[in-house]
Amino acid sequence: MKNKLLISVVGVVLLCLIALIAYYSQNQPSGSNSGSVAQTAPLKRYYSPTTGNPDAKVTIVEFFDPACETCRSFHPFVKKLMSAYPGKIKLVMRYAPFHQRSDYVVKILEAAKLQGKYWQTLEEVYAAQPLWAQHGNPQPEMLWEVLGFIDLDLEKAKLDMNSLMIAKHIKQDLDDADALRVTKTPGFFVNGKPLKEFGYRQLQTLVESEVRTLYP
Repeated sequence: MKNKLLISVVGVVLLCLIALIAYYSQNQPSGSNSGSVAQTAPLKRYYSPTTGNPDAKVTIVEFFDPACETCRSFHPFVKKLMSAYPGKIKLVMRYAPFHQRSDYVVKILEAAKLQGKYWQTLEEVYAAQPLWAQHGNPQPEMLWEVLGFIDLDLEKAKLDMNSLMIAKHIKQDLDDADALRVTKTPGFFVNGKPLKEFGYRQLQTLVESEVRTLYP
């Protein structure tokens, strides 16, 4: 009789354990495969250059390399997307200088930001990319000949670009890119969702989906 009672108790305990395991398995938070990025690193840092309406509900985060030809070709496309939905999208730029000596150009961009001329400098960097970013023989110093035309204080920029603060910003962006599994540029996230299939149409579809959801 005692044996039968013991067996019954053990059976009930096992059933309870199985039920608990099944419950917790079904209620675990979804991972990166759900379409949103695993939060192993923030998508934006306090120093990240940002443009567009600060209160926009749709945020595009772009990890870019100033020497990347594809980044250059996507830049006007992203601006066109933003102008198609005025006030609804903001753009956050993050650095992923994977190409040889592109970190030099990132330092210039950060130095220009200190003078309030980040976006003008970025435009000039992309416009002159075919000259300074030749594969196998990059010559980013050539940019100084171009940047004087946007009223940038070149001597100040040359001093500022070597600051410890800027070096820390670049390292932090590279660390975040690694944590977020960004291995190629440009790397896009829209409201935390990575662009799973790369392309103009795919980025536009993801952005428009977020706009329709958040601005019904």
